[in-house]
Amino acid sequence: MLGGSIRREIYMAEVVRRELPQNIPILISQGSQDPCIVLIFQRALVSMSNVWLEKCANSTFGNFYYTLPILQQWGVRKLKLVTSGSHQQRALWLGQIMLGSHGIWVELEAVSEKGVPANRESRFKTTLDVTRALGWAIISQFRTPSCHAVIPLDNVNLAEWRQRGFSCEHQGNLQ
Repeated sequence: MLGGSIRREIYMAEVVRRELPQNIPILISQGSQDPCIVLIFQRALVSMSNVWLEKCANSTFGNFYYTLPILQQWGVRKLKLVTSGSHQQRALWLGQIMLGSHGIWVELEAVSEKGVPANRESRFKTTLDVTRALGWAIISQFRTPSCHAVIPLDNVNLAEWRQRGFSCEHQGNLQ
């Protein structure tokens, strides 16, 4: 799941609760603050033992760049990519190029956003990212990035976060 709006994490927790076996791993690439994601999965009454947070990415390109080695380590051959409707085309193309070049099939699941998404996809940005993805599809056959900021969701210390303070998107209705 690609981070962005809290709606994506809410949607994913509901999908896990209704449809997915608890043993299927969920990887959230640079999503909401950690305690917000914990509260979402707790509210959905879903086990957090197979949910992982990747904290290295800072863009859609980075989401795929850093998650590819994790998915390879897990032996993933097919995944469901969860993102918002306004990002779906670029995200799907990047996933198909960057993950597909390593034999990982990508299916898209678009989550409807409430309100107006913060950014719109421009043709320039899409063209730039697709070009970068094509280059990385070749380079990644010989070079593997690593992200040392991958944590299991059930390791998030909610009490510690409450002491420090945190804020979740208002759409989450978590506070």
